[in-house]
Parts: sequence; C-alpha cells; structure tokens
Amino acid sequence: MPEQSPTRRPVAFAVFLVIAGAIGLLAAFELSLEKVLTLEDPTHVPSCNVGVLVGCSVNLASEQGSVFGFPNPFLGLMAWPAVIVVGMSLLAGARFARWYWLVFNAGLLFAFGLVCWLIQQSIYVLDVLCPWCMVTWAVTIPAFFAVTLYNLREGRFGGSERVRRIGGTLLKWVPLITVVAYAVVVILAQARMNAIPRVLIDLQNLFG
Repeated sequence: MPEQSPTRRPVAFAVFLVIAGAIGLLAAFELSLEKVLTLEDPTHVPSCNVGVLVGCSVNLASEQGSVFGFPNPFLGLMAWPAVIVVGMSLLAGARFARWYWLVFNAGLLFAFGLVCWLIQQSIYVLDVLCPWCMVTWAVTIPAFFAVTLYNLREGRFGGSERVRRIGGTLLKWVPLITVVAYAVVVILAQARMNAIPRVLIDLQNLFG
C-alpha cells in the first residue's frame, strides 16, 4: 500500500476500505440470511455447507455464533457499512478529527480481537471452518492492520517523527503482514484439524 502525502487524498487506502467493507458486508449478509432461514425452517441446509469440515451450520447454531446474545453476523451488518462510509468519504476529500480516527481504530481493534477468538474457537473447539466466517476473517485482519498503521503514520497516536516513519514503512507491508497472518491460521488449522486433506475431500465430494 503506497505511502500518501498528508496533503493528498489517500486514494489507495480509501479504495481498500471500500472493497474490504463491501466484502465484509456481503459475508455478514449471507450469514445473517442463512441464520434467518434456519430459524424459519430447522431443516434448512445452508448453502455454505460444503462438507463435514467446511460449513456454516455448526457455527451458526453454537454459543460462539451468538456471543452477545444475537447472531454474530448482525454485528457485521451494522459495522461494515461504517468502513465503506469512511472509505467513500476519504475518496470525496473528507477529513476527520483525531478522535474520530481513534474511535474507528478502536472498533477495528474490537473486531480483530473477536475474529482472533472466533478463529481459536473454530479450530480448537468447534472443529469446523465456516466459509463466510473465513471471508470475514480475511478482510478484518488487513483492515485492522491498515487502519492502525495509517493512524500511526499520521501521528494520531502521538509519538515522534521516527515513530510516524515506522508506521509509514510498515503500512507498505500490510499485504505481507496479512499473508503471514493467513499462514498462521492455516498452520494452526492443519496442526489441530488436519484441515487441508479434509477440505480437499469435502471439495471432491461437492464437485465429484
């Protein structure tokens, strides 16, 4: 992600937020829809059920799937539009106060923490990988790192000019940081669940 001058609109950053927000919203919508359909008809089989390892039913029916007393994807329906709005506003030339960025960052920190916990629960407790959940993980992780490092570069956490330069340098490495985070999840899933062969079997059964 290229570094932007403080006097210029952060176009690449803004476009990333819009795309990430749109993907996250799609995942939240699909999961919410499947949850509603399941509540209407307990025999409903979610379209995201691929096989024994890959599917949504277990996650949606679990306590972890409604950790705050309502289905987790409802949070996404409320939160991802905010990410899209921030991205679109930046493209339009908007400038936000420091407190606004800090609140936005705090929201993404909460989302990142929740995603990390849900990853741990999926791998070590539920023994299942939900496709749309994984899409949510895939966009939450880079969104958190991108916004945090962008705010660090812009000096919104305080700190010296050297700290801001470090933030700007790390911001360019968000794609690599994201890939490393994905790799950690894959390694954990493989070590605990023997995930890769099981996913291949599920896919073979689905398309075979």
